[in-house]
Amino acid sequence: MDAVLADPDLDAARAGDAAAFDRLVSPLRRELHAHCYRMLGSVHDADDALQDALLRAWRGIGRFEGRSTLRSWLYTVATRTCLDLADARGRRALPMDLGPSSPEPVLDDTPAEVAWLTPYPDTALAVEERESVELAFVAALQHLPGNQRAALLLFEVLGFSAAEIATTMDTSTASVNSALQRARRIVAERIPPVSQARTLAELDDARLRAVVTGYATALEQGDADRLVALLTEDVTWSMPPLPGWYAGRDAVDAFTRAVPLGACGTWRTVVTSANGQPALALYLNGPAVAQGPDDRSFRAWSITVLTLRGDRIADLTSFLGPEPFTTAGLPLVLG
Repeated sequence: MDAVLADPDLDAARAGDAAAFDRLVSPLRRELHAHCYRMLGSVHDADDALQDALLRAWRGIGRFEGRSTLRSWLYTVATRTCLDLADARGRRALPMDLGPSSPEPVLDDTPAEVAWLTPYPDTALAVEERESVELAFVAALQHLPGNQRAALLLFEVLGFSAAEIATTMDTSTASVNSALQRARRIVAERIPPVSQARTLAELDDARLRAVVTGYATALEQGDADRLVALLTEDVTWSMPPLPGWYAGRDAVDAFTRAVPLGACGTWRTVVTSANGQPALALYLNGPAVAQGPDDRSFRAWSITVLTLRGDRIADLTSFLGPEPFTTAGLPLVLG
C-alpha cells in the first residue's frame, strides 16, 4: 500500500493531472477492455464501457485512498460500469439461442434484429489470456444474470477473493459464493469439456496448419468434399446476424454446396485469429458484393471462427459484415 500511495503519478492524477492519470491506466487498458468484452459479449459495447469506466475513474481518482491496488479499484469501476450497460442493452446471442437448426439450406435468410455476440480480436492478448475469451465461454456467460457473470469472471479469471468481490459488488461474501455456485453450474452445461486452449496445445503446428489451410483451400477451390472431410459428424455452422444455423455434417454439407460453394461466387481467405481460436477472414467476389459487371475485387464477407475438436472442425461461427474486419484491423477489400 505504501508503494501505491508514494506513486508520483497517482499524486499528480489526484491533483488533476490528466497525463499522469493516462500513464497510470495505460498498462491496464488492454486487460480492462478484455474484461468488458467478457462481461458484455460485444467489442463495441466493451469500447463504450471502457471509455465510460475510465471517465468515472478520472472523476473519482481524488477519492481513491489506496486501501486496495489501483488495478483492483479500476476493475471495480469497470465491473460496475459493465453491469449498468448490461442492464440497459441486454444479453448478446448466437443463432442457436433463438431456435432449432435448419434441416435444409435456407437461400433467402434475412438478418434478425438481435443484439448479437461479436468476435474479439485477440492479437493483443497474451497466450495465457486467450482461454478466457473463447467463444463458447463468452457465449455461456451471456446466459448468466449480471451479478453472477461478474462474480464468476472476477473469481475464476482475475483471481479476486470472494471478500474482494463482495466489496466490488456491494454485497455479502455469502451472496458472492452463492452466485459463484449457480454461475459455475450454468456455464459448465454450455461449454465443451475441453477448452480450445488445451485442444490447440495438443495439436502440433503442422496438424493445426493442415486444418486451417485445408479449410481455406477447399473454400477457395470450391471443393465441397475436401471441406466436409474436415468436419466432425456433429458440426454446427452459424452466421450471425442471420438467424438460421445448421447442425450435423449432412446439413452442413447441403448448405455448403448450395450457398457458399453454390450461389455466392468465389472466395479468398486470410488466416487470422479471434477469441483465442483460429479464424479466417473470408472475402467474396460475387453478385452479392460486386459493384459492377467488371468488378474483380474481393470484399469483406465474414470472420469465421473455427472451434476444433482434435484435428476436426466442430463448429464454424461466421460473423458477417464489415464491422468484425474493422475491429480486427483487416482490410475491407482485396484487389
